[in-house]
Amino acid sequence: MPDAPVLIVFFGGMRGSEIEALLGRALREAALDLLEEALATGAFAGAVLATDDASLAAELPAGAELDLDDGPFHFGSRLGDLVRSRRIARAVYAGAGGTPLLRGSDLAAVARQVAEGEGIVVSNNYFSADLVAFTPGDALARIELPGGDNLLPRLLHDQAGLESLPLPRSSATQFNIDSPADLAMLKLAGGAGPRLTRFLDTFEARLEPYRRLLACLVDPSAELLVAGRVGSQVWAYLERETACRVRVYSEERGMQAAGRDVSGAARSLLAFHLREVGCRRFFDELAQLADVACIDTRPLLAHLGVAASRADRFWSDLGCPERIDEPFLRELTAAARDAPVPVLLGGHSLVAGGLLLLIEAAWRDEDRRMQQHTSNTP
Repeated sequence: MPDAPVLIVFFGGMRGSEIEALLGRALREAALDLLEEALATGAFAGAVLATDDASLAAELPAGAELDLDDGPFHFGSRLGDLVRSRRIARAVYAGAGGTPLLRGSDLAAVARQVAEGEGIVVSNNYFSADLVAFTPGDALARIELPGGDNLLPRLLHDQAGLESLPLPRSSATQFNIDSPADLAMLKLAGGAGPRLTRFLDTFEARLEPYRRLLACLVDPSAELLVAGRVGSQVWAYLERETACRVRVYSEERGMQAAGRDVSGAARSLLAFHLREVGCRRFFDELAQLADVACIDTRPLLAHLGVAASRADRFWSDLGCPERIDEPFLRELTAAARDAPVPVLLGGHSLVAGGLLLLIEAAWRDEDRRMQQHTSNTP
């Protein structure tokens, strides 16, 4: 392909505790799946894996190179150095777990769009990106290099003047792996690449609450509560694609990008109520509003000033209070696990791409059930 882009994949930084190392192993497999899927299409001029894991060099597919981290990590500076040193004019950046449901044909379509375009930035999410393709590469020199990938498409549009071309929103473009809870959703719904699928076969998680959610989504008599950083597109998708009634409490969208979680400015109506009534009563009352609840806990924790470690947040997402050190998060997680209705806790993905993925899985299961019923009816 003339002017084919170079794929740049970032993987690293996920180590420390047992649960963080587990997620790191999943992301490692997702990164290799992504490289293999993309390079097999022939739509890329090559690929670079930027990582702090030198052992990956032995597993790279043909056409991929390893670029080992050599100092303190800053996302924008690292990406800028790679593009500049390798004279990359057309780049497709992706985080290791950013788009684990995209297949080779999807990646090739992005590559063609960048190969044929000029002065453009293509992203899976303009406001919170995990995949960003852009040309020219030197546009990075005209922006304030961000500390994370979420802001990159906005900066390339606002500061470098590139035309923004977001990808259509779907579970494939919106689902990403930020937490072990995302692995639980992916294990249940399927659709990952071969390496990550093999990893998920060995991954143990409590899937029954997710199965209860699937049943709720296709039940006209049921009610679902979704709270946290819920985007308008997700809300619209819920209204259009589910059979159940839906309550949505959308709070603190863009919280991390704006730094409101770090500054202490984040505010949550649910957190105000939680602070007044306590965890047990909070979930008892919630059970009077819905049959199943999905709660993005990050706005609650930011509002309440709960400085839980990443490992504690991950264990909370998996519903394992006994593994959590931070007292309040341990109490919250235990109360959610013991609530009268299923309560799923998680990060942004739970109320965004993860929810889209589970809605699709719910209707697939319902279709299979109806087909079985029809085939068993005399």
